[in-house]
Amino acid sequence: MNRMFIVIFLLLAGLQSASATVPDNAGSYQLHQGDTVMISVWRQDALQKQVVVLADGCITLPLVGRIEVAGLSTPEVERRITVKLKEYIPEPVVTVVIVGIDGNRAYVMGKVNKPGPLLISGPLTVLQAISMAGGFDKFADESGIKVIRTKLDGQEIFPVRYKDIISGKDMSTNIQLKVGDTIVVP
Repeated sequence: MNRMFIVIFLLLAGLQSASATVPDNAGSYQLHQGDTVMISVWRQDALQKQVVVLADGCITLPLVGRIEVAGLSTPEVERRITVKLKEYIPEPVVTVVIVGIDGNRAYVMGKVNKPGPLLISGPLTVLQAISMAGGFDKFADESGIKVIRTKLDGQEIFPVRYKDIISGKDMSTNIQLKVGDTIVVP
């Protein structure tokens, strides 16, 4: 029971510190594969369409065709679509609204009570993700936890020192997760 109290306390402290460290001018949300956006063009009802960002990072629209949008913010997508539409519509006014962030996921696998994908709807640390996965099962090796992050040039592995985190001794391995990260609990 005492251990559970410590974990809950650290989770709440982590939420508070995570929100305090995010600057007001933090970058805009970038689209990911699996996200859903509603695209509309003023006075062009036929061009209003809800689309899902495909696995290749693209969407397809009438008149515009295929456009790569993964990694872009909605204003950047609006500009790209506007440029393509100018061939057909004088001064198009394009609006892109995010209606689903299903592509914004991290994963927890191994000896947790509820392994699987986690939706990242804000800052999310390793400890918070483990909590969302229902905590460890009784066979978990808390000393072998790792975060695997895929990068352009391969994968990077971050060891997680769980005992240091929950004791408050060293929080440096309670990293903030990024889209596509996988936490492995052996």
